[in-house]
Formats: sequence, structure tokens, C-alpha cells
Amino acid sequence: MDTLKTLQKDLEHLKLDYLCENCEVAAGKAARAGLSHLEFLAQLIAAQRDRLDERATKRRIRNARLPFVRTLDTFDWTFPTTINRSQIQNLFHLRFLDEPGNVVFLGETGVGKTHLAIALAHHACINGHRGLYTTAIDIVNHLLAARQANCFAAELRKFLRPPLLLIDELGYLPIDQQGADCLFQVVSQRYERASTILTTNRKFKHWGKTFNNDNVLTSALLDRLLHRAEVVVIEGPSYRQTHYR
Repeated sequence: MDTLKTLQKDLEHLKLDYLCENCEVAAGKAARAGLSHLEFLAQLIAAQRDRLDERATKRRIRNARLPFVRTLDTFDWTFPTTINRSQIQNLFHLRFLDEPGNVVFLGETGVGKTHLAIALAHHACINGHRGLYTTAIDIVNHLLAARQANCFAAELRKFLRPPLLLIDELGYLPIDQQGADCLFQVVSQRYERASTILTTNRKFKHWGKTFNNDNVLTSALLDRLLHRAEVVVIEGPSYRQTHYR
């Protein structure tokens, strides 16, 4: 009994909670099953690893700050009039994260861009990748405030650090010159260093209107964003308006 207490105390100190909670019961089962010491230890370690992996996944999803959870399985493929299903399903192999490359979901309001973007980011978190969700306007507002507070570089790093950044809703609201510069800083400094998923309701030829008619900055931003990018075009009526009117 003293040996068990000492073992549990050591396991607790090492933060091996599953082993601490289950070692006694598992030892009894192993003895009855005639498992070797090595087989018994391997089973316990595997169970502890699974618990740690589960916690790490939950932590990645929480830190990604996804506004809600969406999955590919719950997407209504029958609703859009134009959508490349095989292209989207291929993205869920997550090879674009290795390049690193970008993904742009382009379409009018309500066609499922955000659903698919969040589902892709969520899938990446489950498979061991760190990510962060934000909107284009939130980036602008956050960095403009940081510039006023003389902490721009430190706050910018928050958007540069994640291997995957999801920027939602670009194009829904106009962005002034300072805001456009802030967003450009994020895209340009992530270029070929980390992956970005972006959703937009504006065709690329109209992006200049979003960025205060600064065509030079717009061209430079598009050049960096679209290099090694997969563009997913979705067309159709608004799903929300059709189902909730």
C-alpha cells in the first residue's frame, strides 16, 4: 500500500493524472490478463498520451477563438448554384499549411464562405495546427488602437505568430488609408511564412474600393495573398435569407 501511495504521489507530481488515477485498477486487470510488465506499461502510457492529446486539441480550438464550430459534414452542398466540392474537400487534407499557402473563399453574402472557412480552421486545430480567427475590421481596429498606444509591433505579432490565421468578412466595410496599411502589414509579413484563410464578398478587381481606392497598395496586397493561394469561388443566393424569411 505504501508503494502505491508513493507511486501515485510521484505520478501526480509529474502531472501524469491518468496514470495516477488508473494505475491500481489497470495493474489488477493486467495481472488477470497475464500481461507482461512492458505491455501493461505501454497501455497505461498510451491512455495518458490520448488524454494529453485531447486536452491539447481543446486548447488549440479554444485559443483559435472561433466564433462557433462548423464542420464539413454539416455543409449543405445542394444549396450553392456554383461550388467545386472536390476542390474544397481536397483542402481538408491541409497540404496548403505545409507550403505555406493561402485559401480565399470568394462569394456573395450567405453562400457559406464563413462556414467552410471555420470548418477548415477547426479541422486544422484538430490535426495539431495552431490558428486564430479574426475579422478584417477587427484587425484594423485593433492595430489602429495599438498604434495610438505605441505598442503596434507587439500587437502586430499576435496576428503574425499563428501558423494559420483566418480573416473573415473582408470587403463588407470600407477601410481607410491607415486601416489598409495595417491589414497590408499583416498579409505582407505572413507572406511565405504562414498560411492565411480569407473570406470576401468582393471580386478581386473591386478590392481597390475597399482599400480607399489605393490601387498600388491593393495590387501589392493581392500579389502576396494570391501567390500560392487556392481561390474557392461560391455562387448562389443567400442561404440565410432563403431559410429564415
